[in-house]
Amino acid sequence: MEQVLDFLGKGGFIIYPLILCSIFGLAIVIEKAITLQRKKVIIPEIVNVLDNIKGADDAGLALSICEKHEGPFANIIQAGLENRDLPKDDLKEILTDQGRQEVHTLERGLVILETIAGIAPLLGLLGTVIGILKVFDVISELGVGQATALSGGISEALITTILGLSIGIPALVVYNLFTNKAEGLVLEIEKYSSLLLKKVSAFQTNNKVKADAV
Repeated sequence: MEQVLDFLGKGGFIIYPLILCSIFGLAIVIEKAITLQRKKVIIPEIVNVLDNIKGADDAGLALSICEKHEGPFANIIQAGLENRDLPKDDLKEILTDQGRQEVHTLERGLVILETIAGIAPLLGLLGTVIGILKVFDVISELGVGQATALSGGISEALITTILGLSIGIPALVVYNLFTNKAEGLVLEIEKYSSLLLKKVSAFQTNNKVKADAV
């Protein structure tokens, strides 16, 4: 541990924002790894009841199950079921609006992770430039023969570069993985939303036919 602290201590003040980037990045990675699990988003119980809705009477049961869960998928399906008596176009608009809000929730934190992936290498580069400037200052004062004096600036330049890349590269990879996963979940939610819309439209058509027959 002491060796790590000594290593980081040679990196100058740029080390502190880099450490903050790593902490924020790790927190977001852990949070998204938990919240983007498929079974936590596409809740199997809701999928099952949605697949088995046969008529308007089953909508009440589906709604009660949605109310027991939280998350983007449950909220969208619940919004559709609560407004199932509206015309198809109005219901589609409600599902679309609710979907936009829930997608924002689903992708929350990814922008920060993308920002960290972009600025960490730049902070490392800034530390490199500062370290090189210190080397030139030493050279101008003491000449090129003072290896010990030069080592401080060289260490600062190399350490910040290493740390910046070590944070930025994994952050970029994880950001792309989570983005693809979130997009896949969004497409799956849209599929079930369309299924709900078709079933509700069928209920309305059947009810209208029965009413006309009477």
